[in-house]
Amino acid sequence: MYSVCKKGAMPSQSFIQKFLLFFVIVITSTLSAEELEKPKDASAISVGLGFRSSFNTVENGASNGKNPSNNFNINNARVYLNGTLMPWLKFELNTDCVNCATQSGAGPFQGGSQNMAGNSALSLLDAIAKLEFHETANLWVGRLLLPSERGELSGPFYTATFDAFRTPLYPADLSANFNAPSTSGGGAGLYGRDNGATFWGKVHPFGTHLLYVATISQGLRGASNQANNPMFTGRLAWNFWDDEPGPGYYAAGTYFGKAGDILALGGSVQHQKDGTGNAAGATANFTGTTVDFLLEKIMPQGAGVFTLNGEFKRFWAEYGTAAFTSPAAPCFCVFNGYAWSATMLYLIPSTVGAGQFQPYVRFTSIHPQYSSMREELEYGTNYVILGHKARLALYARYGDLESKGGGSFTGTAAGRKIHSVNLAVQLQY
Repeated sequence: MYSVCKKGAMPSQSFIQKFLLFFVIVITSTLSAEELEKPKDASAISVGLGFRSSFNTVENGASNGKNPSNNFNINNARVYLNGTLMPWLKFELNTDCVNCATQSGAGPFQGGSQNMAGNSALSLLDAIAKLEFHETANLWVGRLLLPSERGELSGPFYTATFDAFRTPLYPADLSANFNAPSTSGGGAGLYGRDNGATFWGKVHPFGTHLLYVATISQGLRGASNQANNPMFTGRLAWNFWDDEPGPGYYAAGTYFGKAGDILALGGSVQHQKDGTGNAAGATANFTGTTVDFLLEKIMPQGAGVFTLNGEFKRFWAEYGTAAFTSPAAPCFCVFNGYAWSATMLYLIPSTVGAGQFQPYVRFTSIHPQYSSMREELEYGTNYVILGHKARLALYARYGDLESKGGGSFTGTAAGRKIHSVNLAVQLQY
């Protein structure tokens, strides 16, 4: 491995390792001996649970292609574990049932055996060592969430709607495994997570609140990235009114008015050399950008809470159509094109039973370069009992996103617009 980089090349892994070590040494040297030697009784640990389930009926969604489908799903079953060893030294460990939502028994962790373990798997989701030195400079290392967009940093439990991920996914969500061979040619992470290191901090220029996040991670391994080039992700989020209360660099799609008036503008960039395509020569660099915003306003005289959020994505993945037509070399074919989505919600102030209704409408438009355009209208209501800890959702969709392949945007796609109805529940402790 070269210790220096050629002009125009990505930094070598040895350089990255030295840079991480240098960062830790410089920051920890600013801590006093008193801070480094906190008493043992300063440690603490917390345990939490998260559960999401839904019922979906989709027009012509049955196996015969004529009748509506009727599916009950376990979308998430998570265990959260957080610990504090010292005020500046913490850890986070989360798990999820990654195969629970699989209907046909053909998921990334499916072994094919007809038993309990073969049907689902409780898998490692996050494993993070947190060195939180100061509000302006922190380091997280391990398996962690990439700062690619607000939706990713919110979900799935803190998004504004139950199923918020309708625009094309970044590689770590498109992948079926962590950095390992797969049917799509390679692995780039799972559930938006990757193995790496994240620097983040917050400053307050002119009374506003500016969050920065920068991550170095493994990204795609195999497929087109035979050189093991690393992935780089960066994000800025600027809150002009009240500050968002999320831990670390995490976010939310709505705060139900509990965080005050929010006006936040965010932007992110992710890049990996040879991050998409296949190993047969149809390789390309991947670059993804997102601009997102959140406006949440507490209406005067207790008239409820108005929320508006949206995102615009542009991905560059110029591998060409030959990349996904070669059976000898599976393609890690990331979306190429642009997409946008906007959601408007209104939390009705009056309480009905145990909670409040939050009706909403959402529109999504996707424009792939290698496939046909698709759009979707979603409308429904949340029933908010305890914020993100307990809520129900009833919503309907009309569009051709699912009929044209859902999250697949390669090759020809044809399908008419169809209806679906969904009922969902979310609980957290």
